[in-house]
Amino acid sequence: MTFSKSFPRTNGKTNFPIWEEIFLNNSDEREIESKAQCKTNALMKQCIEDARLIMENMNLRDYQTDLVRMAVSLFEKRASHIVYWKEQACKDLFDSKFGNQTVS
Repeated sequence: MTFSKSFPRTNGKTNFPIWEEIFLNNSDEREIESKAQCKTNALMKQCIEDARLIMENMNLRDYQTDLVRMAVSLFEKRASHIVYWKEQACKDLFDSKFGNQTVS
């Protein structure tokens, strides 16, 4: 199923916004998913390293389960979801198609 997102745009003839639905094609969607996965993996590695440093600085014992729990907590706070990247790509397509016709 193709990802889509709707955006409002103005029309000089009416006060009500016109909603435009923007679709990603399959190749764009797969590319975005791939990029997001690479960034997510790098982010998780960074979170594990940060958790390890926090545990060392706080003189905590580095039990692996505690380290993983802390890394996951950091990851959940930092991670961007694939949907965000897809929505941003749709917004870029909308802007290139309609310019500054968005509703404020």
